[in-house]
Amino acid sequence: MSGTEIIFAVDESPEGGYEARALGHSIFTQADSLEELRGMVRDAVSCHFEDEARPSVIRLHIVRDELLAS
Repeated sequence: MSGTEIIFAVDESPEGGYEARALGHSIFTQADSLEELRGMVRDAVSCHFEDEARPSVIRLHIVRDELLAS
């Protein structure tokens, strides 16, 4: 899988912080800040894949709901 990418859907957690789930893989992690989440995602990918199979790109798709008064 080297040379490919892995995509994580990132949502704000109801309890605070952020949650990231890999699309197409059984990888989940969470953190209090986006900066911390980036490190947690890298660590989770490193733990999940062997060196030669590790994707070369990690993409974070950050989803946010924002309410506006009309």
